[in-house]
Amino acid sequence: MQRFFVEPGQVDEAAGQILICGDDVNHIRNVLRMREGEELWISAGGEKEYYCSIQSLSPEQIELKIYYISRPDYELPTRLYLFQGIPKGDKMDLIVQKAVELGAYSIIPVEMKRCVVRLDAKKAQKKQQRWQQIAEGGAKQSRRMIVPKVEPVMSFKEALDFAGQMDLCLIPYENAKGMEETRQILSQVKPGMSVGIFIGPEGGLEKEEVQLAMEHGARQITLGHRILRTETAGMAILSVLMFQLEER
Repeated sequence: MQRFFVEPGQVDEAAGQILICGDDVNHIRNVLRMREGEELWISAGGEKEYYCSIQSLSPEQIELKIYYISRPDYELPTRLYLFQGIPKGDKMDLIVQKAVELGAYSIIPVEMKRCVVRLDAKKAQKKQQRWQQIAEGGAKQSRRMIVPKVEPVMSFKEALDFAGQMDLCLIPYENAKGMEETRQILSQVKPGMSVGIFIGPEGGLEKEEVQLAMEHGARQITLGHRILRTETAGMAILSVLMFQLEER
């Protein structure tokens, strides 16, 4: 069943009504060709989701009737922030999509020393808009209650300052110690926490970046004996944390 996101102000629980406007109107009417009486799920970015049917359609808005409201626990109990070194080509598209599916709360594109791609302000803004659209598509597909935010492109120092607000910061690194220490660090991730995860671009993080991150409180972890591609590393640690947190 189709899922859409609206702003809280578009929901009138007392009247049992939701109004959809903007780009979703065209998508529902002309792409999906949905009609009156068809049913769909709506999320307003909180803990509730609304099971609705289409009451009326116009070029400007779509009126929905709320059948019932539920409070599913689709979201992870911990906010996971993926700080991703900007990779080449369209790899970031895939990273954003899969990070959203795996429960990331936010994705932060980061310019690191080994990044081949360098974006000026105009290109960075355009890329961010595209990545945000991909995040919304991934959220709809995976039944997220929120659309994870893709932050503006940050420098490495800006990213460290941003991560300084978080309860724990992880940095997978090929020279990190064994799996037992990594297990101990990951066991510290509890519901209610905020956790930053730093992933380098192609070629990985430079030693100076790792050292600087550790000076800011980051903890080194290992992802095993194999060297993972940049588009794989973030997915690996997100998968581990998702499984660990879902069990709790």
